[in-house]
Amino acid sequence: MQRHEAGGSAATAIHPRFRLLGLALLAAHLLVVGWLTLRPLDVPWAAAANLNPLEGIRADLAYGPLEGARRIGEGLALLAPLGVLLPLVSGRLAPSALSAWSSLARTAAAGALVSVCIEMLQTAVPGQVVDVDSVLLNTVGVVLAHAAVVPALRARLRRSRTAYQGGTPRITRVGLGPWTDVLSAVPREY
Repeated sequence: MQRHEAGGSAATAIHPRFRLLGLALLAAHLLVVGWLTLRPLDVPWAAAANLNPLEGIRADLAYGPLEGARRIGEGLALLAPLGVLLPLVSGRLAPSALSAWSSLARTAAAGALVSVCIEMLQTAVPGQVVDVDSVLLNTVGVVLAHAAVVPALRARLRRSRTAYQGGTPRITRVGLGPWTDVLSAVPREY
């Protein structure tokens, strides 16, 4: 059974094939992210955990503009595909502006939760260091990917769906029924 938004219909849902493809891509992406972030590293020393917001970003920028941009870009790109895959898996085409904003909020919250889970799991992995800025960068990456891709993708899917199904059928105006003169003859009590 598909979930639909309030007042939604089957015409506002994403086709199940796209949802299954999104689910497969989401699982593959999370496996790759887990492998990249949760494998033990053989390093001679590890930095202390960073629990001060934006301090890690300042440290990345201290390496110079190119190296700092590369490190910040890696943080933004790590979970960015979740910004597109999570709405695709949910199966909604967001017919109103309010549901589009709620989709962005749900996706950002899910991205933040995944990032926090990764950081918490890293506490048990040798060589991996907890960094609160990773959570911030990962969440911003999810939001940017969602804002850049999802509205255009949903608009395209809605346009293709209406082109495929045809326009909304128009019902011609119906005249008065044959019993209206009989019913109008009944005395009314006001």
